[in-house]
Amino acid sequence: QVQLVESGGGSVQAGGSLRLSCVVSGINFRVLPMGWHRQAPGKERELVATITYDARTNYAAFVKGRFTTSRDKDKRTVYLQMDSLEPADAAVYYCQIDGTDRWGQGTQVTVSS
Repeated sequence: QVQLVESGGGSVQAGGSLRLSCVVSGINFRVLPMGWHRQAPGKERELVATITYDARTNYAAFVKGRFTTSRDKDKRTVYLQMDSLEPADAAVYYCQIDGTDRWGQGTQVTVSS
């Protein structure tokens, strides 16, 4: 059974940092492209970042160099390092096997001003 389990969300003040993790099991993680998305209340889910199986990355324009995604093949984990967080970044963050309907359960990020 394929599972994606996120962790690392929480509450921070503006300017703070969080690192999200997503552990993937039940499938060969080494060949998977992965993505991070977020959804704020009343808004549609939006793409944050993607990372290919060989660690090439792509980011949404609103990231502005503040976020970094990476992966550890041995730990079957993809990460999203978020720095200089802004209140507008508050959302539920989801990892996804890119291009599929395989999603994690989400982790809440709250940013106070």
